[in-house]
This record gives sequence, C-alpha cells and structure tokens, in this order.
Amino acid sequence: MTIEKPYLLFLGDAPDQLAAKTATGIADWRPEWCVGQLRLPGCGADTGLKDVDVAEALRLGAKTLVIGVVNSGGFMPDTWTDAICDALAQGLDLASGLHGRLQDFPAINEAAVKHGRNLHDLRHSEQEFTTGKGQKRTGKRLLTVGTDCSCGKKYTALAIEKAMRARGMKADFCATGQTGVLIAERGAAIDAVIADFISGAAEWLSPDNDADHWDLIEGQGSLFHASYAGVSLGLMHGAQPDLLVLCHEPTRTHMRGLPHYPIPDLADCIALNLANARLTNPAVRMLGVSVNTSALSDAAAADYLAEISAKLSLPCLDVMRGGADGLLDHL
Repeated sequence: MTIEKPYLLFLGDAPDQLAAKTATGIADWRPEWCVGQLRLPGCGADTGLKDVDVAEALRLGAKTLVIGVVNSGGFMPDTWTDAICDALAQGLDLASGLHGRLQDFPAINEAAVKHGRNLHDLRHSEQEFTTGKGQKRTGKRLLTVGTDCSCGKKYTALAIEKAMRARGMKADFCATGQTGVLIAERGAAIDAVIADFISGAAEWLSPDNDADHWDLIEGQGSLFHASYAGVSLGLMHGAQPDLLVLCHEPTRTHMRGLPHYPIPDLADCIALNLANARLTNPAVRMLGVSVNTSALSDAAAADYLAEISAKLSLPCLDVMRGGADGLLDHL
C-alpha cells in the first residue's frame, strides 16, 4: 500500500517506551519521514521528536497520522477515538498496525468517510498466501530470533542490512511486523496471517534469489514466550535461515507480559532455536548474539558483552553501538 508522507506519529497514552515501539522504530530509522509526535495526557513514551498538535503538523506538511502504539491483542482504546477523529476531520489520513480493522470502529470509519480520508490497515495484507513447502531456495537468509519479544530483532536485521550494503553486499530487510512494513514500505505482518499459512508467507517474503544475496528477515516473538511462540516457529520454518542471530535484552528477569515465565538461559535458547530451524535447513548456524545494551553504561555494556561472548564462544555485540560490522567480520 502507498501511505502518504510525512507522518505525524500518534503515541496516545502509551504506558511505557516499549508500548510505543512502532513510533520509536519509525523515528529511529526514518526520521526524515516524520514531522513530530502527538501524545495524550498520561503518555509514558517519547520518540524524541517534537510534540505537535494536528494543526501544527499540517502546517509542517503532515499527510498521515500513524498509530505508533502496540499492545497485547492489538486493540483500539476508547481514549484515542476523539483525537483520531479530530485528525481525520482536519485532513490527515490514518495508518494503523493494530489487529482490529479501522473500518470496524464506527466513529473512525464515519469520520474518514465524511472527510474523504484514507484508512490504511498495515496488518492486513491483500496478498494470498499458501502453506509452506520447505523446498530449498537459492540465495542466503538470516533470521533474527529472541529470548523475548520486543528485544531488538527488527533493529538487528535493519542494522545488518545497513552494514552489508555499506560493504557493497546484496542485502534486503524483510519486514514481518507492522513497524517493519512502515519502515521498509513492503513486507507482511506475520502475526496476522492464518496459522496454516505463516511458513508460506515467510517463503513468499524471501523467495529464490542470487547466490550472494542476503535476505535479513525480521524475527517475531520468542520460542520461549507462551503467547507468541507459535508465530516464531512458523516464521522460522518458512524463513529457512542459513544463519540465526539471537537478540537479547540483559536487564529483564521475565518474559514481557508474563511475570511467571523467566527469561531463558542464552545457551538453552540457542540450542532450541537451532534444533527447530534444522527442520527446513539442516545446515543452519548461529552467527552471534545481538545484545540491546541501551539500559547499561558503556563500561557495563562492554563487560557484559565480553562475559557472554566468552561463555558462549560467539561474538556478542550491540548492533546500535557498531556491532553489526563485528557480526559481518565473523560471517
């Protein structure tokens, strides 16, 4: 779909920074597409962009209000309706990555029809997928996997793509979530695909290609997360990865949203991911560990990366602190 730019990022009343990961991802990777952010009272997130209202955003050239908040279940809170309808009335289109279709919210659909605005549902692809076949494909594929959800899989794939292209390598980021689709302007939200067709959708995303071409496939969820492991596994089988990169956030003690599930041991996580990936590619290897050290000081981050690298006998790097080049050196 073609979504008009620039964007006004809607953070609503997101309770914390992770809840606004769609807005944060766009602001970090495509800041030139954004005029600012719109936050409601009580919002606990901040992309670092300028706070603007709809009128100012329009003066700055904004064309589309992008809902930049994600939540468990992908629902639309009633507290957002008035602000969204006002944006439609003033002349902005609306893009959403939530599970619910925008047309199914009466007030929003009515406002869009009345004011002639476009509604874009990023999670709902018009592409028809088939079941996965598991046949060997040409080209090379790298899949990011995680110890938890929202721990850096998208950022890692994007950083590796950027580093590969800087070296003159053939590489493409393959988006599998709503934020990635907005950043790449192509892809498919895997968690909205009918379960039987998840692996087929992943095969469609990364088809046959040149022998030296890399598809950097954005991972979803975690094999250890009771809520999302089914999506993670189907994506893995369809991706048919040659390489995996494990993504990890070291300050967490439990799975996001599941306080009764502890973060898995890294070695156990590597072993389970490799075992499951071998179904469609027996030669798969673990390239390294991408650690999100944003909550650590420089010194603490360096010590942690060195400790984990020695323990696992793998490169352990933060791709947002230059670590993507280290992973490529190892490759």
